[in-house]
Amino acid sequence: MFAKAFRVKSNTAIKGSDRRKLRADVTTAFPTLGTDQVSELVPGKEELNIVKLYAHKGDAVTVYVSGGNPILFELEKNLYPTVYTLWSYPDLLPTFTTWPLVLEKLVGGADLMLPGLVMPPAGLPQVQKGDLCAISLVGNRAPVAIGVAAMSTAEMLTSGLKGRGFSVLHTYQDHLWRSGNKSSPPSIAPLALDSADLSEEKGSVQMDSTLQGDMRHMTLEGEEENGEVHQAREDKSLSEAPEDTSTRGLNQDSTDSKTLQEQMDELLQQCFLHALKCRVKKADLPLLTSTFLGSHMFSCCPEGRQLDIKKSSYKKLSKFLQQMQQEQIIQVKELSKGVESIVAVDWKHPRITSFVIPEPSPTSQTIQEGSREQPYHPPDIKPLYCVPASMTLLFQESGHKKGSFLEGSEVRTIVINYAKKNDLVDADNKNLVRLDPILCDCILEKNEQHTVMKLPWDSLLTRCLEKLQPAYQVTLPGQEPIVKKGRICPIDITLAQRASNKKQRCQASTTVNPAPGAKDSLQVQIQGNQVHHLGWLLLEEYQLPRKHIQGLEKALKPGKKK
Repeated sequence: MFAKAFRVKSNTAIKGSDRRKLRADVTTAFPTLGTDQVSELVPGKEELNIVKLYAHKGDAVTVYVSGGNPILFELEKNLYPTVYTLWSYPDLLPTFTTWPLVLEKLVGGADLMLPGLVMPPAGLPQVQKGDLCAISLVGNRAPVAIGVAAMSTAEMLTSGLKGRGFSVLHTYQDHLWRSGNKSSPPSIAPLALDSADLSEEKGSVQMDSTLQGDMRHMTLEGEEENGEVHQAREDKSLSEAPEDTSTRGLNQDSTDSKTLQEQMDELLQQCFLHALKCRVKKADLPLLTSTFLGSHMFSCCPEGRQLDIKKSSYKKLSKFLQQMQQEQIIQVKELSKGVESIVAVDWKHPRITSFVIPEPSPTSQTIQEGSREQPYHPPDIKPLYCVPASMTLLFQESGHKKGSFLEGSEVRTIVINYAKKNDLVDADNKNLVRLDPILCDCILEKNEQHTVMKLPWDSLLTRCLEKLQPAYQVTLPGQEPIVKKGRICPIDITLAQRASNKKQRCQASTTVNPAPGAKDSLQVQIQGNQVHHLGWLLLEEYQLPRKHIQGLEKALKPGKKK
């Protein structure tokens, strides 16, 4: 959860009532702590701060900081200790042991796989699925990570210690640990019962390079297990480790022997997990399943490969998503007749958290670098005013003539200067302007010529702008500005429901025709439920102002039939 940098929302000192509530919550969450230990953990008078932050995936987390170190963090009303707290209370949680080489993977955001566990002589601690557990390294009981058990102890043993054991939430050396004093784990000797046997195991592993290589392979997320491929990268040091040539040949033969259907199943799951981890956000939900496939999964397909669901064992997207729903990764509902949407995603699911994003190919990296060199810049649209013949006398003193284009601020400055230069500001009331013959001719109606003698500043400026001809200027990056007379034509978005209920084979069909009843205007008709994408394209990608897009708010209103 804290493998990447987080964003701090607020940092405030805790109130007395919140301090008492925190003590009660700690007592409830960790009943093994005595009263004195709770008072020591949550001191009564020492400084204690509440830090509210957002993790890199958008999760809202509350962290309690004491003495400059984070001691507890709260996520979805559940309280968790940090490694700083566990170093003071190493027996607070059931503790499982793993090998030192696994720590680097845990810090990088990986979960702990069961093959990486060390079996103590007394057996594994007894836990249930969902229990909070600590993880320590061989030779030192000081915890280096905390996680949630993905299965009970009985299930771990039944599986033969295969599969995912713990969903890791926080580790030593992650960004939450870095927010403290960055101290190293203390040296806490293993229990007397385990020390001798663990030393023997550790020595035997050091002497057996083949076994050590196997441990590396088992703990890496790149293994294929129960049909789940997680596409992890080994670091440089591990990739340089010696391999048994016979084992390498066996693995190669196993890959080559995979059928096209099995390879497509793996690619389908890879694109699915990649899209959920990197492209889909909470704000995107509910998300049409067709949009998820076309806009997210396809874009996650590695270069040189093509994702074809019909060549997989699932044959249909709906069948594949049903399988993912059974694994409780996503939740799919039919929000409208015949149209399915993804309404919920469990971003904490072990398969998502353990998925490692494949490195892009050199070609795609070159394309990305080229796109960074030439980023998109939206057009600059600026309203202007054109001086008509009837207003020439007012603007000629400032050097402007008929047909001159001015910004609103320039018009305001010219009118103010004209009034002050000709001593038209009322002596008794500075908020009023006396109208001379030129102002009368320019801004007054014929029936007001002999009745209106003075006007407030705001009324004078408003009338002046209304008498000017509207115009606008469009500036595209790297091009000369284009100035046109007339008002800025807004983009008018309207929705219409099709008369028939025919199935549409394509995701969107577009036609462009002259707009009826409008000169020099085009009408773009898009078939299909694309209004959210259109709104995002206009507002975010092209960064057009909302005031130039009519009907957008109504079109995007929740519950509106598309």
